[in-house]
Amino acid sequence: MIKIVNLAKRFGAVEAVRGVSLEVPEGAFLVLVGPSGCGKSTMLRMLAGLEVPTGGLIAFGGDVVSDGEQRWTIEPAKRNAGLVFQSYALWPHMTVAGNVDWPLKVAGWDPAQRSERVGEVLTLLAIYDLANRYPNEISGGQQQRVAIARMIAAKPGILLFDEPLSNLDAKLRVEMRTELLKIHRATGATSVYVTHDQVEAMTMASHVAVMNHGLVEQFGAPRDLVADPATAFVATFLGTPPNNLIAVEPAEGGASFAGGKLLPGLDVDRPVDFMYRAEDFRVSESGNSATLALEYAEASPIAGRYMVTGTVGSLRLTAVVDRAPHLSPGDTIHFHIPDRPAAVFAKNGERLS
Repeated sequence: MIKIVNLAKRFGAVEAVRGVSLEVPEGAFLVLVGPSGCGKSTMLRMLAGLEVPTGGLIAFGGDVVSDGEQRWTIEPAKRNAGLVFQSYALWPHMTVAGNVDWPLKVAGWDPAQRSERVGEVLTLLAIYDLANRYPNEISGGQQQRVAIARMIAAKPGILLFDEPLSNLDAKLRVEMRTELLKIHRATGATSVYVTHDQVEAMTMASHVAVMNHGLVEQFGAPRDLVADPATAFVATFLGTPPNNLIAVEPAEGGASFAGGKLLPGLDVDRPVDFMYRAEDFRVSESGNSATLALEYAEASPIAGRYMVTGTVGSLRLTAVVDRAPHLSPGDTIHFHIPDRPAAVFAKNGERLS
């Protein structure tokens, strides 16, 4: 449904998006996730037609809608896509029903069709009883529902979401994630959703594109990205908690890290990073020559278990264990390192094994 080929966007000397290529199947829920400034919102604005690419092309359903080489793009209103911003952007002088009705009126729908469709989408979003209220008379969560209702009213084939839940409180965000997925299933539209929150990405997406410095570091199903990260950035960005990376150097008889501790039998021919999953660590209050001593930082409950964090110098490790240690911050905690890392990454982030 969406095809992106070598898409690029420059703002002066700044390359916001650098040669991104993706193919999104019809009906998918794609999440663009990454830290602030990674290019994900710029990507979405190009999909919406609000920015003209400086390179590459975008096609919807086989039809080219933006061509960066020709500096050409179809205007937003003509590309069969709806957009919801981080700010709700409701018209304050119109009622809830009026906000949803207006785009249909502009599109030339007759009054009977408009009235029926407004009722349908307000019912779908569970805000039918708010139809005659104004935006300043309803809550933030309800305003977001109105913005979504307005977007889907004209039945666009593609839905674009630019961090739509970031202004909501934590509890409402969780509830709205479920509601957005219901809307996605009900409309059958292909959706593209931008967020910096990897929990949102992993719980909502059928496909995830992890972005960093204007590039897509990995694209695929959420479970595949967690199970098999392609780069060091993906390994440490996704997951709750994310994976641990430990810098390792060659040493006689094995590899070494953390001030010379030897890992026998693990030969490396250059400095690399070993990845360990948090659930593969064990921790104890006493140690031996095979454990790594760290300064205990905290233990946080997570789904019936505990996320235990320790530090030594700039190294910060996290383990997921059944019971919290009887320690105070600043005490020494010992991490039992698995015999083998889950993955090995080069210093440039490339996965080696």
